Amino acid sequence: MSEFDLIARYFAALGPERPDVVLGVGDDCALLEVPPGQRLAVSIDTLVSGVHFFADCNPEHIGHKALAVGLSDLAAMGAEPAWATLALTLPAPEEDWIRAFTLGLGRLANVHGMHVVGGDTTRGPLSVTVQVHGLVPKGAAIRRSGARPGDAVFVSGTLGDAGLALRRMLSGEPVAPELRHRLECPAPRVALGRQLRGIATAMIDLSDGLAGDLGHILTASGVGADLELERLPLTPQVAAVVAATNDWSLPLTAGDDYELCFCVPPAHIATIGPLAETLGLPLTRVGWIRAGAGLAARAADGGRRTLPARGYDHFPAAVDGAD
Repeated sequence: MSEFDLIARYFAALGPERPDVVLGVGDDCALLEVPPGQRLAVSIDTLVSGVHFFADCNPEHIGHKALAVGLSDLAAMGAEPAWATLALTLPAPEEDWIRAFTLGLGRLANVHGMHVVGGDTTRGPLSVTVQVHGLVPKGAAIRRSGARPGDAVFVSGTLGDAGLALRRMLSGEPVAPELRHRLECPAPRVALGRQLRGIATAMIDLSDGLAGDLGHILTASGVGADLELERLPLTPQVAAVVAATNDWSLPLTAGDDYELCFCVPPAHIATIGPLAETLGLPLTRVGWIRAGAGLAARAADGGRRTLPARGYDHFPAAVDGAD
């Protein structure tokens, strides 16, 4: 099929119709209506074969994850998903692959009321770029820079599952289906992000590991934090690895969790338990914001360790001291 046949058949009607889409796929630009009193939240992510997913990954899962990572960014700002654009680079126009890919992307778009309004297809090494657009009431966006000493640090869900799946896949070990699902089909916490408007002082999604992503909040807010390692929410599989090795890198630095880390002032801490019950999602206090700088962790025996406030980096070679 030609590029235009592909667009017409698979990409022209992804996601539900929305009244704020004046013009969608099929012209040089989409025309979108931003409602009065709303601000536009925009984020973009690229997934590359061999870097973000294995070459033999189910294309339905690739489509899901390509949109999920952007939805997670919107969730971290407390934004409501609205529109997306897609740039897809394909080695060849294999219809079975494209059909499965659009099934995964379209299903998640429908769940969150997001309409795909445009994009581009081209030939080359497999990569997927999705730009997401969301709406948040003026003054209601939750940024990284609002954390204050005395705030409690919470995380949603569990940590380290995706990292454990990736570790085992790379080493050729068997991987439990639920762990692989966490890696390839993360669940963006969009409803939680909306509910935390007016409650959380700062928030970020956990794409690069708790230590690194919380570190971004600390830097932006000009504060420090203490984590309580024994309070980190772990599945039995991750807890078993930590217990056997005393290595906390899975929940702290492995990344790809796509949970939310957020800070809550003392006056609102009591609201988090009922919110967790309403959403059916564990929300766990894992530490406290303090004055000063840096990220430290306290073990169950009272011992403290300083953590590097850095997560996954695509270009890890430091430029400091370079010729």
